[in-house]
Amino acid sequence: MTTYNNRGPKPESGKFLDFDHVTFWVGNAKQAASHYCVRLGFEPFAYKGLETGSRDVVAHVIRQDKIFFVFMSQLQPNIPKEMAEHLVMHGDGVKDIAFSVEDLDAIYKRAIERGAVSVKEPFDESDEHGTVRKATIQTYGDTTHTFIDRSKYKGEFLPGYKKPLHIDSLLPKLPVTGLVRIDHIVGNQPDQEMVPVADWYEKNLMFHRFWSVDDKQLHTEFSALRSTVVANYEETIKMPINEPAPGKRISQIQEYVDYYGGAGVQHIAMSTPDIIDTISKLRERGQHFLEVPDSYYDNLRKRLGNSPVSVKEDMNQLQKLKILVDFDDKGYLLQIFTKLMQDRPTLFLEVIQRHNHQGFGAGNFKALFEAFETDQAERGNL
Repeated sequence: MTTYNNRGPKPESGKFLDFDHVTFWVGNAKQAASHYCVRLGFEPFAYKGLETGSRDVVAHVIRQDKIFFVFMSQLQPNIPKEMAEHLVMHGDGVKDIAFSVEDLDAIYKRAIERGAVSVKEPFDESDEHGTVRKATIQTYGDTTHTFIDRSKYKGEFLPGYKKPLHIDSLLPKLPVTGLVRIDHIVGNQPDQEMVPVADWYEKNLMFHRFWSVDDKQLHTEFSALRSTVVANYEETIKMPINEPAPGKRISQIQEYVDYYGGAGVQHIAMSTPDIIDTISKLRERGQHFLEVPDSYYDNLRKRLGNSPVSVKEDMNQLQKLKILVDFDDKGYLLQIFTKLMQDRPTLFLEVIQRHNHQGFGAGNFKALFEAFETDQAERGNL
């Protein structure tokens, strides 16, 4: 495992602030948004569709604290054609990861000059609340990044969106889950594509390598992976890039690539200040998570006994909820992964709580991937 301390040169202009929102292209946006609200504690936030004058696409925006997900579907057959083809190829999944930025034009111009492919040149969208400046470029696979400058906008979300048409009377009766922000978003690549993609972020967006592990550390009896994390200069945005490594059987990364039809977003990690409370509430709501055996916690207790780090949380509670612990000599993190969020074995979610630990759970890889492999075996894909 390697942690990188060199952030590279600070960009002279343009600044990445944070994740702005994530756009999913799905077959039925209304139902997908409702599922995330009921199971994961989001609330309807904004809407555009036929009722707002959007004739081709419908979008349901949901929010939880600083996390914004946009579920978008087409309204007419094969219009937009790109969306129709994307759904046939990839199924429901993440199409765009948007970043809040300062000096959008400088970021866009630099990226294009360095070789990034433009999807949409900088343009303005306005309504009675002001103006938002946007631009979009291509990243790995069919995924895109949209840059968003909100400095001249006072509205709730974006121009063209209105308040939700309906309020779900069930949601106020459900427990509050306490997710607060996107911690990181992971992109899976075909074998041998991880390094070129990480290089792309370094070259075009002036991100830097933040953390990496190879297949000597991340492997089980059957499968392995390599991962490199890239981050912006301020390290407010972290993007792990994974690829499968050769193993005895098909890894979860390769399964993703096979079923998604190439590179794409594998999972979104969301942080919480109290993971025990959050996971308790999510389980109450019926959200399903990967299960790890009790032997994991027997081994964990032994390893922590030889560590200078003390885990504040009740280990019995962590074991009951199946929350994983990774640690080094300075701190620890707590994490858990949902089961798949759709029928194709592609996208899932992570909940994470950090205690002075900036890793990504390398110490949990074996337990995690063995849990994945159990599910893969049930699907006949191991």
